[in-house]
Amino acid sequence: MVKQVEPSALIVMEATSIYHLELAEFVYNKGYRVCVVNPATTHAYADSELRRIKTDKSDAKLIADFAREKNERLALWAPEPLKYRQLKALVRRLDDLQEMERMECNRLDVSDEKVKASINSVLRHIEKEIAETHKAIKNHIDDDPDMREMRDLIVTIDGIGEKTIERLLAELGDLRKYDDPRKLVAAAGLNPKLHDSGKLKGRTTISKIGSVSVRAGLYMPGLVALQHNEAIKAMKDRLKANGKAPKQIICAAMRKLLHFVYGVLKSGQPYDPKLALAR
Repeated sequence: MVKQVEPSALIVMEATSIYHLELAEFVYNKGYRVCVVNPATTHAYADSELRRIKTDKSDAKLIADFAREKNERLALWAPEPLKYRQLKALVRRLDDLQEMERMECNRLDVSDEKVKASINSVLRHIEKEIAETHKAIKNHIDDDPDMREMRDLIVTIDGIGEKTIERLLAELGDLRKYDDPRKLVAAAGLNPKLHDSGKLKGRTTISKIGSVSVRAGLYMPGLVALQHNEAIKAMKDRLKANGKAPKQIICAAMRKLLHFVYGVLKSGQPYDPKLALAR
């Protein structure tokens, strides 16, 4: 492929879980400009162009047309530093192990007595792997001064624990790269999306154009913060008084936590509940 591409070419591809990464890194290392776009943007472009054919060839032409039209507004892609890619691999491996553990536990409820010994044996092995992976993640962050410093600041925020911090660093990389808290919120797909037409007029949802893993990982911290973080409790009272639904309040709490994350990293100071409450 690279033999047929001009050195100045912009190579655009859709993000496909982890499957685009190897190709993106390959062409990036060859010196090409690379852009990785959310499939939702190309799908919306296809709808706007009234495309009716969907084949591999037509999809490739669609992405090329999209890149040609949006060229000046596309952000260039660069691979995350190795240490963040390694952390992401460890955290996602932990997710896999925990899912396997849940599946085996469910089998205990319905399995014949004769196979329960096998299931318990597998569970013991998975539990050992989970413990070792937890330790590897902690050591990975402990051994890196930058990640350790970010963790030690973020953990001071009421409602956020180390597991949440591990997921934030794994999925979003160096959190200090964001120059605006709204960009950090958008990376998690928690930015508000206003619907202002038809039956949905005036309804606000979240965009969901961001990391599903981060949103899932912030849900429980959001619930905890609604009970124990004074600034977020005050926000909850205001939102309830304005008639906001419980789901909207939880999403607002998750967004607020990311604003606090941005604040402590930007200031380099631990979380101050009194300052947060004053804002």
